[in-house]
Amino acid sequence: MGQTSSPSARLGPLPLGHAPELAEAFAALVGTLGFVPNSILTMQRQPDLVKGFTHLQRALWSPDSLVDRGFKRLVAHMASRAAGDAYSMAHTASGALHFGIDAQKLAAVGDYRVSPLFSSAERAALDLAVAASAHPNAVDDGLFTTLRMHWSERQIVELVGVIAMAGFLSRWNMTFATPIEDEPYAVGVRHLAPHGWTAGQHRR
Repeated sequence: MGQTSSPSARLGPLPLGHAPELAEAFAALVGTLGFVPNSILTMQRQPDLVKGFTHLQRALWSPDSLVDRGFKRLVAHMASRAAGDAYSMAHTASGALHFGIDAQKLAAVGDYRVSPLFSSAERAALDLAVAASAHPNAVDDGLFTTLRMHWSERQIVELVGVIAMAGFLSRWNMTFATPIEDEPYAVGVRHLAPHGWTAGQHRR
């Protein structure tokens, strides 16, 4: 059966070879990230869920995106931050840096409303991430009016897509206490810890 638990996880990641039918999906993740995230290794107990998840991920992060893929990861980062999902915060920070977001801009994202590093369009999108991730949902018509001043309908759909995915992942990772991998952990320590980030339940 492979690994069914780990010291830090409530339901731990299984080894790569546990579900052979996922080999192609996992190869694509290794090509993109350099590793298969533990969240997906845990998910492979239900292979069809992994297939659906990875298909949606490909659509969200497609090179054909009309929203810059680095900035979309900052949007996902803010959604993960609003939910308190340290695991995804580190992953999205790593992805933002990989796709060209400057480390100074990543460091300033918590103060995006006042930081000169962010445009009005970016502030509107990050406001959406925070409001849509609130409980209860805090998106209102006024926010959407501002959003429409800067973004097309397809771009708004892309932004809401990554925010919704961040919501799924926050529930997944915080429920299972998914153990964080070395690379995103190092990004978290270097770039996020000075601003209050801690791996918490994801790293013991």
